[in-house]
Amino acid sequence: MSKIKELNTSIKILIIIGVVLVGLGISWIYLTGPVQIGNKENIEVEIKSGTGRSQIGNILKEKKVIRSSLAFKVYTVIVPTEGLKAGTYLFNQNMSLAEVIKSLEKGSNYNPNLLVLTLKEGKRITDYAKLIADKTNSNYDDVINVFKDRDYATELINKYWFLTDEILDPNIYYPLEGYLFPDTYHFDDKDVDTKEIIEKSLDEMDKKLSEYKNDISTDVHYYMTMASVVELEGTNTTNRKMIVGIFKNRMSSGMNMGSDVTTYYGLQKEMTSDLASDEFLKDNPYNTRSVNMIGKMPIGPICSSGLSSIEASLYPTDSDYLFFVADKHGNIFYTKTNKEHDQKVAEIKQKGDWIW
Repeated sequence: MSKIKELNTSIKILIIIGVVLVGLGISWIYLTGPVQIGNKENIEVEIKSGTGRSQIGNILKEKKVIRSSLAFKVYTVIVPTEGLKAGTYLFNQNMSLAEVIKSLEKGSNYNPNLLVLTLKEGKRITDYAKLIADKTNSNYDDVINVFKDRDYATELINKYWFLTDEILDPNIYYPLEGYLFPDTYHFDDKDVDTKEIIEKSLDEMDKKLSEYKNDISTDVHYYMTMASVVELEGTNTTNRKMIVGIFKNRMSSGMNMGSDVTTYYGLQKEMTSDLASDEFLKDNPYNTRSVNMIGKMPIGPICSSGLSSIEASLYPTDSDYLFFVADKHGNIFYTKTNKEHDQKVAEIKQKGDWIW
């Protein structure tokens, strides 16, 4: 009987040990798991140089990145762990303890002072200057003076194949208008120099235009100018290609391009309201509605263009159309005669779909 009792006692002990081990396992899984599954909201944590592992665990617990500072300490003892690096990190509560520690081993590239600048398509140099002045420690006058600086533009012509002496024409408002590639750019902080921003954008333009170099280098200023016009006249690659074809038809027929967006740029006015008749006819090397601009392009680009517009300027669609008009919904209508064009304009206005 004593042997049976001893056996029963041993079994009970084993069961208790098993239960304890299972409980410890469940607790370990809980303590090393995510604080809140699915919550990926960033939590910024700074680990200063010289901070010990125990302190790191406490900081992470206080920031609610991990469940237990003790589990952190135990994990770094029982699991081979490389040096934990100082830095500013972005964690979230969806990360497990193992993922947090792995990030600390790898080190952080996160820069809390990072400056993000988005240069949008269809915007002018003056728009970019305002953005840069707003986001950096430079003021507007200093920024716009860099954009006006023709000596600096000459330096850039020697550096970038797609910039030509044509941008130095004294009638061009801003030499680099239309040549900055619209994209999102990252810089270390607000102290970034305007020239660094410009050249990073030009570097990107270089990459993008290199794909079309054989075609566009034949007359890059023409193509970039045309692209800037259809950037504002069209809404997608298809209708932009059609519009470029129409502009070519008009100029080869001894007509003006007749693009309203060039008139606004020539006057340096925003496209927020209609212009007076005398403004549309004002003589200006940008204004393609001027009587002295028959068969001519604007003297230079009027905004920054995306790849859609650049492709359209290079590869237009052939047609017999000579006119086009858009309504306030972005729908574009093509016609072959001035009479048809006037009828379409009247129809759009009657429907209440005129742009103004």
